[in-house]
Amino acid sequence: MLECSDGSLYTGITTDIARRLAEHRECGRRAAKFFRTRTPVRICYTETHPNRAAASRREWQIKQLSPAAKRALIVCTDKIANDTAPTAQIADPAPPVRQ
Repeated sequence: MLECSDGSLYTGITTDIARRLAEHRECGRRAAKFFRTRTPVRICYTETHPNRAAASRREWQIKQLSPAAKRALIVCTDKIANDTAPTAQIADPAPPVRQ
């Protein structure tokens, strides 16, 4: 999930998070339409799945959640990461986009 500058959340699947985030930030033809009016700020939640079908099923499940439930999922995951490994916070792996 990506958090945008307006506070909205975007859910999608990819095999390369850094590449996909860069595509969204560039707002080119490969970016999702969602980002034509929004700017992605950070990666706030990720999951790993064994194949594209499983990832697509989970994406659909997450997209069915309310915004509040999505934020609860993010907070819960952040808490687990902080409780088990204080340095295991999700970082934004994409370098800034040069224009």
